[in-house]
Amino acid sequence: MKLWKKVLAVAAVVAAAGVLAVIGVGSDRLAGLVEIPGNALTIRPTVNLWYTDEALGDYLARVALDFSEEQDVRVIPKLVSGLEYLENINRESLDTNTYPDLYIIGNESLEKAWLGGLASDIRDADGLVGTGNFPEAAIHAVTCRGHVIGYPFYYETSALIYNETYLEEAARVALEVEADALAGEEAMRELEENGEPVEGEQEENIPPDAGEVIYEDGAVEERMQGLIPASVEEIRAFADGYNAPEQVEAVFKWDVSDIFYNYFFVGNYINVGGPTGDDPGKIDIYNLDVIRCLLSYQNLNQFFSIEAQEVDYDSVVQEFIDGKLVFTVATSDILSKLEQAQADGQFPYEYGVAKVPDIDGELETKSLSVTNAVVVNGYSQNKDLANAFARYLVEEASSELFERTGKIPVALNAAPSLPQAKAFNEEYADSVPIPKMVQTSNYWVQMEIAFTRIWTGGEVSETLKNLSEQIKTQVAGTPVTEEYIPAPVEEPEEGQEFLED
Repeated sequence: MKLWKKVLAVAAVVAAAGVLAVIGVGSDRLAGLVEIPGNALTIRPTVNLWYTDEALGDYLARVALDFSEEQDVRVIPKLVSGLEYLENINRESLDTNTYPDLYIIGNESLEKAWLGGLASDIRDADGLVGTGNFPEAAIHAVTCRGHVIGYPFYYETSALIYNETYLEEAARVALEVEADALAGEEAMRELEENGEPVEGEQEENIPPDAGEVIYEDGAVEERMQGLIPASVEEIRAFADGYNAPEQVEAVFKWDVSDIFYNYFFVGNYINVGGPTGDDPGKIDIYNLDVIRCLLSYQNLNQFFSIEAQEVDYDSVVQEFIDGKLVFTVATSDILSKLEQAQADGQFPYEYGVAKVPDIDGELETKSLSVTNAVVVNGYSQNKDLANAFARYLVEEASSELFERTGKIPVALNAAPSLPQAKAFNEEYADSVPIPKMVQTSNYWVQMEIAFTRIWTGGEVSETLKNLSEQIKTQVAGTPVTEEYIPAPVEEPEEGQEFLED
């Protein structure tokens, strides 16, 4: 399933109906929470937590029990379906006593939750949710209509993944080529200065380590770091000169069919809703920089030849694990997959993570991000306790989140020890939070359609113009017409005439 579809569905759908009736997932400790001796239920207050991602089950069970043991309160996590998540919370809140006091949800749904009365201001007198504890992107993500209505929990964004083993070997080869060239130049100088050696002297003068390349300390590492691309232009240059191992099928491949892995091409120059993604007066999709970015994106199809109809994220990740790719763009879920594949012996390589590359020396990129937040239900009768547990979850208990679930926590003091996670944290801190305006909820579907059309040769400016008009019309409620922006003219190589795109 495409990542944006998972986002719009809030989380993966729980298919088995029986699972929905179970509180949590497979945890003996959580089962113990349900067993309430005597009249304990009337003595100890209960806080209900809803979540939709099955991977969080055992982790939330442990954290809930730890908190319950420390405080005079019972916290009951409940796994529910992601389908009509907010609608179900709203119905339960109005009609029953089984509604959640707090729940976990992606920031793209926060405006809908706020407008429906299902979210309340966090109780944060000491300023926990501030830049000292969370990246600014996280604070923007949980802010709606000027209110901070969620505690940032964990995030998803994309970054550049590379096969470090391949880059290290490429660095060695480059150093050896340079050493051979220097040796050749030295031999020529020797020949010019001293003439041909006397027969028999040539072998006597050859040192015992001749032909062995001796590297200075750190030379290979330094050269390898220089091969990590800062731009897509550098990836193309690397591909042109790379003598790939037999198993490598592509230097660079990513899921061009999913907007989440494409959005970084335009993220730095598109504005949908301002910094907090909820301002209808700030919509800027159609501009010259975005056109230039997408012209570069379109040209990559001719170079990397990726068929949008034949590629998907899971297959790309598997190709990377199989050693068929040097570079790809992936979300942070790949970290746990690669670590497991290494442990199982299915991935006999080292790998690294870097920020997504810029397009070239002028056009910069910026990834999209989704922040999953813990939100206190506006209808809860236990807001103080719900806020207390939410704080505990994101502040004190998130240090083990990655180890237990593979999800990277937002809190700065809970960064995973895995070195490759650092680049994801840096990417997230500089990312564009997914907008939360209700009027633009179909923006991702339409943007993905536009990307696919452009990738397969569609006219860039006209495609963007149509998209911008549609989104602005939805937000304004009246038809909006954009003035056509001609695509920039590429400067021809010497000897060629100027040709318009």
